[in-house]
Amino acid sequence: MTTMKTQENDASIEDFINTLDDPQKREDCRALVDLFTRASKQTPRMWGTGIVGFGKHHYQYANGKPGEICKVGFAPRAKSLAFYLTNFPERAALLEQLGKHKFSGGCLHINKLDAVDMPTLETIVGKAYHC
Repeated sequence: MTTMKTQENDASIEDFINTLDDPQKREDCRALVDLFTRASKQTPRMWGTGIVGFGKHHYQYANGKPGEICKVGFAPRAKSLAFYLTNFPERAALLEQLGKHKFSGGCLHINKLDAVDMPTLETIVGKAYHC
C-alpha cells in the first residue's frame, strides 16, 4: 500500500520559511501564516515538505480509499505563491476584486502579496475554510 507524500507533520513552519532564498517571499509567507491563522482560526502545520496548511479535509477516492489534506493552505513556488482553497459560491466575484492573480490547475497563484487586496484575500481564505 502506498503512503501519501503530503502528510501533516511536526516540521517547523519558521524553519521552512527561513529556507526560502527570496527575502520578499519569506516576508510574504510570514504575512500569509498570520492571515490564514486569523481567517481559519487554526494553527498552521506543515503538510509534506512545502505546504503550510490549516485544518484537515477528509475525503474518499473513487476506489473507497480514504485521504486527508489540509483544508486550506499555501506553498511558495518558484514563480508564485500557490493557494490551496476549496470552492465556495462567492469565489468568482471575490477573485474579481482581488487584484493581480492567476487561477490554474485548481489553485490560486499570486506572484507578490502587494499586488492584491489583502482584506479580499483574507475573506477568500475564510470563506474557503468555513464553507
